[in-house]
Amino acid sequence: MRRLPPLNSIRAFEATARHLSFSKAANELNVTPGAVSQQVKVLEDYLNLKLFKRRNRMILLTDEAQICLPLLSEGLDKLSQGIDVIRDQNNDKPLTITAPPALTSYWLLPRLANFQKQFPDIDVRLDASNELADLVNDDIDVAIRFGTGDYSGLEADYLLSQSVIPVCSPDLLQGEHQLKTPEDLKNFTLLHAQRDFFITDDTHIDWDMWFATVGVKDIDAAHGLHFSQHNFLVDAAIRGQGIALVGDVIVSDELASGQLVKIFENTDIPLNFSFYLVYSKTKANLSRIQIFRQWLLDEIKKVRRE
Repeated sequence: MRRLPPLNSIRAFEATARHLSFSKAANELNVTPGAVSQQVKVLEDYLNLKLFKRRNRMILLTDEAQICLPLLSEGLDKLSQGIDVIRDQNNDKPLTITAPPALTSYWLLPRLANFQKQFPDIDVRLDASNELADLVNDDIDVAIRFGTGDYSGLEADYLLSQSVIPVCSPDLLQGEHQLKTPEDLKNFTLLHAQRDFFITDDTHIDWDMWFATVGVKDIDAAHGLHFSQHNFLVDAAIRGQGIALVGDVIVSDELASGQLVKIFENTDIPLNFSFYLVYSKTKANLSRIQIFRQWLLDEIKKVRRE
């Protein structure tokens, strides 16, 4: 049997130790400073040692307190996470997903209809964002991230690797200018996205880098149409407004349907980052996460066979 002091005394000590202030701890816990001080004394009596030293209106941690503080903070965090897991077992709670906007629009969203058909009892909330959500503390179940797969405290399932390729509408190839070699791009409008998540060694994959990789000079890499997001870039390419550099995973459906065509062979730029399904270890066994995880991995198998 575990021998533990009252939980309120642990909370009072941990908050006071973090702030080094009874008043700030009281504000956090929504009690009076006197109540915090009293609870700290309860813990000191239980342990039979002092946890704070008073120095001219300041309080400092004793050596014993400094040693135990990280462990108690971690314990309270895990306790809070455990309560969240219990609450999350509610079968009526929706599955919340966050994913990059371009991947959401062109790859994930078209496939979610299949998920909803298979699992009509699971409601889905989808957040298309490049921001990295806090999967431990935020009310988000899973994320699809583009990175290395090394996410501290999180589970990460590898999904797909990606290369950047030049694409355009097939109608664009029927115009007056030929497009047989990269040098021919001087006669076409280049499409650019200012905000991108295709990064290799902290460098955005843009036309300047692509031209350098394929050995093309004397073309203005900044020429053309510039968009604030990758979604607009793909839409413009489909509409025949120019040539775009895009991730082959993002436009895999458009390439398969013929809305877009890859215009050159052997000019792909593989990226060091890949797509991963990421979720908190504490939520890994939630049924809605397990169901979505297995469904997504099955969808990925279809893509790899293609």
